[in-house]
Amino acid sequence: MFGVKHYMEVMMLLTYMEHTGPTSDNQLTVTDTSFSNVPVRVYIPKGQTDTLRRAVLFIHGGGWCVGSAGMKPYDQLSRLSAQKLNAVIVSINYRLAPKFHFPIQFDDVYNVVKFFMQEKTLKTYSVDPNRIAVSGDSAGGNLATAIAQMLLRDPQVNVKIKIQALLYPVLQDLDLDTPSYRENGHMPILSKTLMVRFWSEYFTTDRSLFEAMYTNTHIPSEDAHLYKYVNWSSLLPEHLKKNHLYNMPTNQNMLLVKKYPGLVDVRASPLLAEDEKLIGLPLTYLITCMYDVLRDDGFMYVSRLRKAGVQVVHEHYDSTFHGILLFSSWPFDLSIAHRIADNYLNWLNKNL
Repeated sequence: MFGVKHYMEVMMLLTYMEHTGPTSDNQLTVTDTSFSNVPVRVYIPKGQTDTLRRAVLFIHGGGWCVGSAGMKPYDQLSRLSAQKLNAVIVSINYRLAPKFHFPIQFDDVYNVVKFFMQEKTLKTYSVDPNRIAVSGDSAGGNLATAIAQMLLRDPQVNVKIKIQALLYPVLQDLDLDTPSYRENGHMPILSKTLMVRFWSEYFTTDRSLFEAMYTNTHIPSEDAHLYKYVNWSSLLPEHLKKNHLYNMPTNQNMLLVKKYPGLVDVRASPLLAEDEKLIGLPLTYLITCMYDVLRDDGFMYVSRLRKAGVQVVHEHYDSTFHGILLFSSWPFDLSIAHRIADNYLNWLNKNL
């Protein structure tokens, strides 16, 4: 798969090329620092305020393999967020695959969130402990989802997340043959090949895992009970099922899951959370895009959250593709990216 390897290298090159420094201006103080030994970029509005500020913990996407808080589109979104919300934004630079594998990425982000939500840290940044959101796009949405689930039952954390905002998140690795994977497998930005590559590299550089995941033969029959949590035939709306037939994947080989237990770990695939573990999750904002292999992950999570009694606002965009929020600056400056970002920020402003 030279083409995929080449594409990954190009994407990492773009990460470096689009890097921007922590530049402050007359509205914001922007600083690169670290929380719990994990690099973060913090955006703080200037000017006095009589009340404690809101905060957004943001996690960038990039398939756990590429991307950074300093990439121009992410830096731009964090600046807009800080200005429009008059909020402290913490954008997290977790370690990346293939040098680091699961659960390193999750642990980095979780450590930052727990550090920030300590009383001492919140006081340092003048943040209201009742008005904190966790947000992320794509793989960052995956990490944000897993973080929100974990925080719900962590006895060491007294502060509660008020909102989770999940922007076209990747939520499960069990079934990589959903209707959206079938229909959008060759779409630009995120093809099925690239998404499977991201998934496999999240766990290992072992090529055999990529091959098994691509053919949907990576989960053994012993774990078939987990498919009820990602069964698109019961969780998707009718208009997305179309004429697709559901085939539960079958595989007698247990070696891969034994070797890479992250494949069935809820921290990697938050859609595997049991129904009762979803009860009590915060108000949720979730974006899906029609031309996205991850579309059905989002729809399935919306369905499961609502069944668990979680309040969900689901924004689905029929005319766009995965990663659209990255197309907000030259040379790829699309008006729909600005519209989706405005909708996201307006919703946060009203609800956080």
